[in-house]
Amino acid sequence: MELTEELKDLLIKTAKQLKGSARRLFMARTVKTLGPGGASRAERELGWNRKTIRKGMHELESGITCVDAFGSRGRKRSEEHLPNLLRDIRAIVDGQSQTDPQFKTNQLYTRLTAAEVRRQLISEKGYTDKELPTATTIGTKLNEMGYFPAKVAKAKPKKRLQQPTPSSNR
Repeated sequence: MELTEELKDLLIKTAKQLKGSARRLFMARTVKTLGPGGASRAERELGWNRKTIRKGMHELESGITCVDAFGSRGRKRSEEHLPNLLRDIRAIVDGQSQTDPQFKTNQLYTRLTAAEVRRQLISEKGYTDKELPTATTIGTKLNEMGYFPAKVAKAKPKKRLQQPTPSSNR
């Protein structure tokens, strides 16, 4: 089969628009149409990856779609690196938290900031600065656990009432 520039452009653009299994199946069908040596020809002329083509050929022949597992990629949560982190945060924050004073919600309010919780994890629980997540991440963990920072109301001085001044008669 002859691959003209117009056909190459069409195949490349079509493959780029497809994702995952649909793309691999398209590539495999195209390679099968090209005949013997089609995989190396597709790699050379279309710029397709031979491993992707091979995976697509396997899916086409077996009828089983390979799972991409995008969810298992990327950075793991801090709880996976430090299994006792949430328990230690809860131990620090529980003594400093209180429920909603008006009982409108079930949220727990704490006077500790995330930065202070981080400092206490280092001093009391023996974590190192390098192994702990940032204060922002600890703040997120606190929110996920149901603890919310409470703004502590400062004592306001009472306003002095002005005494009426006796009017002077001139």
